[in-house]
Amino acid sequence: MTALYDHVPNRRAIIDRRQLADVLDKAVTAAPAEGRRQVVASVLKEALDAGRAEIHRRILVTPGRGLELASAQSFLTDQILRLAYDATTTHLYGMVNPSTAQRICMVAVGGYGRAEMAPYSDVDLMFLSPLRNTAWVEQVVEAILYILWDLGLKVGHSTRTIDDMIRMAKSDLSVKTALLEARYLWGDQELYDEASRRFQREIVAGQAREYVIAKLAERDDRHRRMGDSRYMVEPNIKDGKGGLRDLQTLFWIGKFSMQVQTAAELVDKGLFSAEEYRQFQRAQNHLWAVRINLHDLAGRAEERLTFDMQRDLAARMNYADRPGMSAVERFMRHYFLTARTVGSLTALFLAHLEEKHSRSAWVPRITRRPQRLNGFRLVRGKIEAPSDTFFAEDPVRLIELFQIADTQGLEIHPMTMRQASRDEALITEKVRQDPRANALFLDVLTSRRDPETVLRWMNEAGVFGRFVPDFGRVVAKMQFDMYHHYTVDEHSIRAIGLLSRIEKGELKEDHPLSTAVIRQIVSRRVLYVAVLLHDIAKGRGGDHSILGAEVAQKLCPRFGLSPAETDTVAWLVRQHLLMSATAFKRDLSDFKTILDFVEVVASVERLRLLLVLTVVDIRAVGPGIWNGWKAQLLTTLYDNAEEVLRLGHKQSGRQERIETRQQRLKEVMGWSAPGFEAYASRFADSYWLAEPADVLASNMALVVDADLAGRQFTVRSHPDAAGATLVSVYAADHPGLFYRIAGGIALGGATIVDARIHTTRDGMALDNLTIQDPLGGPFDETSRLERMERSIEDALAGRVKLADRLVAKPLPRRRQEHFKVVPQVFIDNAASNRFTVVEVNALDRPALLYALTYALYGAKVTIHSAHVATYGERAVDTFYLTDLTGEKIDSPSRLKALEKRLLEVASAPGQRVPDVAAAE
Repeated sequence: MTALYDHVPNRRAIIDRRQLADVLDKAVTAAPAEGRRQVVASVLKEALDAGRAEIHRRILVTPGRGLELASAQSFLTDQILRLAYDATTTHLYGMVNPSTAQRICMVAVGGYGRAEMAPYSDVDLMFLSPLRNTAWVEQVVEAILYILWDLGLKVGHSTRTIDDMIRMAKSDLSVKTALLEARYLWGDQELYDEASRRFQREIVAGQAREYVIAKLAERDDRHRRMGDSRYMVEPNIKDGKGGLRDLQTLFWIGKFSMQVQTAAELVDKGLFSAEEYRQFQRAQNHLWAVRINLHDLAGRAEERLTFDMQRDLAARMNYADRPGMSAVERFMRHYFLTARTVGSLTALFLAHLEEKHSRSAWVPRITRRPQRLNGFRLVRGKIEAPSDTFFAEDPVRLIELFQIADTQGLEIHPMTMRQASRDEALITEKVRQDPRANALFLDVLTSRRDPETVLRWMNEAGVFGRFVPDFGRVVAKMQFDMYHHYTVDEHSIRAIGLLSRIEKGELKEDHPLSTAVIRQIVSRRVLYVAVLLHDIAKGRGGDHSILGAEVAQKLCPRFGLSPAETDTVAWLVRQHLLMSATAFKRDLSDFKTILDFVEVVASVERLRLLLVLTVVDIRAVGPGIWNGWKAQLLTTLYDNAEEVLRLGHKQSGRQERIETRQQRLKEVMGWSAPGFEAYASRFADSYWLAEPADVLASNMALVVDADLAGRQFTVRSHPDAAGATLVSVYAADHPGLFYRIAGGIALGGATIVDARIHTTRDGMALDNLTIQDPLGGPFDETSRLERMERSIEDALAGRVKLADRLVAKPLPRRRQEHFKVVPQVFIDNAASNRFTVVEVNALDRPALLYALTYALYGAKVTIHSAHVATYGERAVDTFYLTDLTGEKIDSPSRLKALEKRLLEVASAPGQRVPDVAAAE
């Protein structure tokens, strides 16, 4: 026991068990028999609170000593449990002459068995007894558990005989692993020793291979559930890839395979080198420090490193701002580099294990033998450097290693990966300028096989960032926002992988246009280099698109690209946000939008390149970012722009597309020509271009049904497979209609992520809005949809005072509250020939669109089109406006007043929004 906690200083300041035992004896002896358990709990609660306070003080003073703090928490728990056991077996159910059956042993299992605990970790206990269902044992266990529950501890417990323990370990992997960590805590030592011997003899002996395979499969499944990336910007530090559980898995495998008791013994067994063990300890210490501080800050067992905690943790753990990188970004970069170390250690550990057992069946065998390895050798299907000085003799081999892995379809031996990582400093400016090195790198980047995997290997070895120092600046760099799910380097590498899959036709169903267009692109390497470099200047304190273009101008000639290719790459990097900004924030049915976009793009080749770059950039942001609506908008913009680029300013193709859509709708709905023509003539051309085919069909069914029924207004909702819901509202058009719809949706508990407003030629409004729940999840439960539809109908009918209801409605706490977005209003009278375009940037919040549309209603303007885009915590709402006479708003004073009014709304989320009903 003493050796286990030797590294915890001044343990008696946390709890002094002997002194406390005397206090407990006196208190219990003086108490009546029926109240003794409560007395035990009271004394121990005071000691537990004092111990936790001391550990909390230590966390604040030395927040980085993760293993020491984890052991301190375990030490405190040990002493409390021992005192509870002694008090129970002495004062509550003491036995003068206990029989053989009246024995019991407390065993710490699982994480508690490792003597590592965070402040709110579970206490995992097993009570061992010789026989099942002994009355005395049941009384003792029950009393101890009641004491622990009275203390507020969360206890995972079981009562087993040794036979029970062995039987369950044979059938359950999690039980087997928990018992692998078992540690004697208190009670009958002989009982524990017997259980330990039988566990080693009957469970561990001869079962190593099966256990390793099962644990690795379990790990892979856990990784998939957690997002399968160690570079998630809100990682789970316990179960995520590169987290504590991965380190623990290594120890479990080593312990089971080599029958060791501590991680340090794995060095003697050859599963860790001395340096690898130091890395293991450093990684473990850092992850434990983060976890313990996270528990302490949250006041609960929190394992996810969420945005709202990251700033506080960075401050708590003494990270400071530096030029180009905030404290929170430095803190998270340290975390991601630690996670990367965990990944490297895992590969090395398993390689050592394979060497020890000389059986490649534990790891997939590659039997193909390539003809040429240029001096590298093949060992058990993996590329290996033949000597320790191989890279020093020719540093270009550090790039060639990965090029051979790609061309031959081989993995790299973990020991060679470690050697490459060690020798990365050999990549000097001379190597960077070497034409052969750059040609090899470009081969990897533009590979037709699997560039994503090989680039990730290169990145994790540190070779990528050393060979391309500009890329090295974004390695493990997080973007502290809710939009990006991965670090900058991981996002870029994932984008390359998506590009490769699109080129192979693997994503044709999701991206039919990009799959077709990519085959028409003249220079594929321009596209691959542009995708790699599009975010390379993130975090430099300026516009990363402009700065990135400057980086591209410098790097592309080095990579071997021609001046024309370099110019195109630089243009793509500079304009990589142009297409998404135009598609998502502008009215694509306004021909001026298309003309302005085409003026910048200037060629069909650039349009094709920009489309594919935009698609992979958006999709590589993270799961759930790409959806069918974005695909439709980008397709519409591409088609319109291509038409102009091919035909000049003629719009001959525009009318053909409208007629094609109408013809398909007529066929799908089974209408006769005269009836359909009457329906179609009610809508402007912009309607037919703005809406996808499925929405046109659902709108038609809605309009016909409402007209036949003679309803004043109709609301319908349609959830889709992409996690969003389409809400269509058909009503008589009148001023203030849109703000009422927005208010009804907010009152119904949803948030608008996109809105398209259409007015028929006979005075009706048809608005299509895409909604989600306030946390970005699906809003598709039938009861919630029905409640929201009623809210919209009540708002349209004037049955509710929206402002009063919205103020009274408790809004969900949103992660957006932890970010700052400086509100901005941009007014552009040149973006459209017919409308004044107003763009509002603000912190996203419930009912924001309602507040903005109310402000526009109060300003006596007409909304002709609204486009709502959200980028994590930032909302960008764009409105196409005229005055009440249908003209552009061109009065400087009126524009200034409009800007001021919208800024006030965007800046003051806590203020009460007036209800127009009162004014009316």
